[in-house]
Amino acid sequence: MGLTSETTVYVMAALAAVCVGLLVWSWPRFARQGLRQVFGRLLAIGTTQVVMIAAFACWLNSSYQFFGSWGELFGRVETAPVGVTQAGGGGTGPVNGVAVKGAPVQPAGDEQLSRVSGLPTGPAAVNGRVESVKVIGRRTGVVDPAFVYLPPQYFQKAYQRQRFPVIVALSGYPGSIFNLAQHLRVSQTAGELQKSGRMQPTVMVMIRPTIAPPRDTECVNVPGGPQTETFLAKDLPDALKSAYRVGHDASAWGVMGYSSGGSCALQLAMRDPHVYTTAAALSPDYRVKDDPTTGSLFGSGPDRTERMNGHDLMWRLKHLPVPQVSVLVAESKHGERGYPQTQAFIKAVKAPMRVASILPEHGSHNFPTWVQEMPPALTWMNQQLTFPQDVVPRHHKKGAVVADPPRHGPDPLRADGPEPTRTATTRR
Repeated sequence: MGLTSETTVYVMAALAAVCVGLLVWSWPRFARQGLRQVFGRLLAIGTTQVVMIAAFACWLNSSYQFFGSWGELFGRVETAPVGVTQAGGGGTGPVNGVAVKGAPVQPAGDEQLSRVSGLPTGPAAVNGRVESVKVIGRRTGVVDPAFVYLPPQYFQKAYQRQRFPVIVALSGYPGSIFNLAQHLRVSQTAGELQKSGRMQPTVMVMIRPTIAPPRDTECVNVPGGPQTETFLAKDLPDALKSAYRVGHDASAWGVMGYSSGGSCALQLAMRDPHVYTTAAALSPDYRVKDDPTTGSLFGSGPDRTERMNGHDLMWRLKHLPVPQVSVLVAESKHGERGYPQTQAFIKAVKAPMRVASILPEHGSHNFPTWVQEMPPALTWMNQQLTFPQDVVPRHHKKGAVVADPPRHGPDPLRADGPEPTRTATTRR
């Protein structure tokens, strides 16, 4: 039985009910006086409580997909096979749009994807498609699951040589790609915005920054440990460019996330502006620090302080050259604890970096708040990203002429509803 399967949830619920029944049935025996009876009562109560908590935890994990397998729960993480070092040669043909063998993007099971509601159905050229894949890091050896939303235009003849802009969406900790698809509704929201003309056709990639579960590595290259920043800033873009028709210039790449995923998005844009030029962060932190879930992220020795400062965004704004990137931060004025820090970050940003904000009066650190912020955040990101002007090489076919695709995407329109507050007036 899989950790996230409904069968596991039902079995644990049934086991909890049996334990409760046995406790009630056997309680008269334990009610007698004596040391054995006292220990019996403690054991019966403790066992029943542990099973009930385990059943609730299984239900919660099945609903939110914190851990995708028993191996992840116990820290046994899949690693890439030794032979997989390069993309391309040796493939056996495409399945669901990606290469099957020897490539850094490979098809994955649809168990999680099948449980997501509201995904596009029918012809891909009309409604788009969401694919379940795994991304294999050539440098880091990381194997990470992902969902990839491809807009309808990706499959249309007029766009068959056109590359598309990309937005990478990151989950919080210990979240999963299921949370991004089901609870944050990344692909569903993007599809609605694109269909209404408020967002240009964009490839949406849903992935988790937790590459070594259950450890929270944030977006840090841990000395002697997981190399999360390298995976997200180098392996992931290279893998996507090898498998999909996406832009090769950084101006077509954005990254977003919620909670610690939002923190990661800001870190990537400010530390790797040659990869991601746009970031949107919903309820982020502005400094990475050690805690019980992370362990030691920065190692020891004389370089520890320098590494810590490098992941403190306020310190970077004060002491390092400001990158030419555009960022959006979202935080509720009442109901979230990070509002003062968000205000301080906004005030600290200076040219050539630009910042916008979504600052609702009320909200909480939860999905209902982030879902409300998603449409204006995606619309804002759409306005920053450049529709790629490069196209894939022309493939001549005997007896057929491949028409040149449109050189520009549709003009984006302003989103209905609240527009992000801009604290800079110039556009790159």
